[in-house]
Amino acid sequence: MQEFHSLTEVKKAISQGEITLPALVNHYLKNIEERKSLNAFLEVFGDEALQQAADIQEKLDQGKAGRLAGMVIGLKDNICYKSHKVSASSKILEGFESLYSATVVERLLAEDAIIIGRLNCDEFAMGSSNENSAYGPVKNPIDESKVPGGSSGGSAAAVAADLCLVALGSDTGGSIRQPASLTGTVGLKPSYGRVSRWGLIAYASSFDQIGPIARSVEDAALVLEVIAGSDEHDSTSLTAAVDKYSDLSQGSGKMKIAVFREAIENKAINPEVQATLKNFIAELESKGHEVTTIDFPELEYLVPTYYVLTTAEASSNLARFDGIHYGYRSPASAGVDGTYKMSRSEGFGKEVKRRIMLGTFVLSAGYYDAYFGKAQSVRKMVLDKTDALLNEFDFILSPTTTDAAFAFGDNADDPIAMYLQDIFTVLANLVGMPAISLPLGKKADGMPFGIQLMAKHLEEKKLLNFSSELMEESA
Repeated sequence: MQEFHSLTEVKKAISQGEITLPALVNHYLKNIEERKSLNAFLEVFGDEALQQAADIQEKLDQGKAGRLAGMVIGLKDNICYKSHKVSASSKILEGFESLYSATVVERLLAEDAIIIGRLNCDEFAMGSSNENSAYGPVKNPIDESKVPGGSSGGSAAAVAADLCLVALGSDTGGSIRQPASLTGTVGLKPSYGRVSRWGLIAYASSFDQIGPIARSVEDAALVLEVIAGSDEHDSTSLTAAVDKYSDLSQGSGKMKIAVFREAIENKAINPEVQATLKNFIAELESKGHEVTTIDFPELEYLVPTYYVLTTAEASSNLARFDGIHYGYRSPASAGVDGTYKMSRSEGFGKEVKRRIMLGTFVLSAGYYDAYFGKAQSVRKMVLDKTDALLNEFDFILSPTTTDAAFAFGDNADDPIAMYLQDIFTVLANLVGMPAISLPLGKKADGMPFGIQLMAKHLEEKKLLNFSSELMEESA
């Protein structure tokens, strides 16, 4: 069976009688089995997906199917699905079964999407390489000696390897866009509050956002249209009307685009990535778009600010995983204190424990003002400056990542080097604005990397329209 790159292609094949939905699901199940070495899926819902496919095929035959009929989707293992396991790829939630479905899952199912399984990720979404999972690393399907990025590495790898058409990930500091960049897929982080976080296992609540990883901008737009909108279960979800994101026919016109000088001249960026970005800027200018290089010295403060704030929130959010209420309990524990200490020490991985301890430190008496309070002030300052920029410009352009995928173990012993993988992605999370990674770059060795565009809060429609144009022009 052919590889499908969009739901439009799938629906065309079904309408012409070339495939059926059960056959499509079997195609993906066959691919999942053949590429088990990627370790992308923690669990495959094979029989259930086939039953869903048969039921939705009947709806299609009757002309009563939803907008996502024909879309086979994988879920990152921190998104709850009722009566299915969810573990955030952590030993501490081993065997836990969700009692309810996330709002995004309910909305996908209501439009007849087929959920094929749960996808591996960095433990509690903490990582940039998917090497931190309790269930082993995910491999990059383009070169299995390299990482797929993180924390939504399983989601990106599954889409890139044709194991499903679309996957949901979560993005706290780049965890959708960074793996999309390293696997040659489209990764979209919506505005904060655009998509309900109800049913997402929290890492850092003021940063986390659910979004799609897809093979096309049109599929990312359609999925966002379905999952976006207010939710009574999530007080941070926005009541603003959801635009018709899936209508990408509207021309964007000539755009004003800002590029950070620090993103072009930074010595940390691979020369091939730099050259591609410069050529891309020249192409934009040749088409009449206005591209302006600006100074953004705050770039060096973004990663430290992000890690102070997110680890503080993680310290609070992960306190609930204690070996008492549910999940892993150490067999060696004795007494309340011993149960807490042993269960958390054994249940959490090294990186999660590092971030909990860092977060606890920055929140502690005597250090709160020096670290957490100051980081909040920096966040507000960065938000004000970014807001002003996007009042003047339509988009901010940068590489998504400083390089293509790196080899396993390259940054394993250097947490700072790993954290700097997020240098161009964390801004969107700090300020709550939408950003997308487009697979527009490729190194001489064939490894892909993304170009990132960021827009003003709730301007996903403009961002997706322009992204669609760029992808069509590069095809």
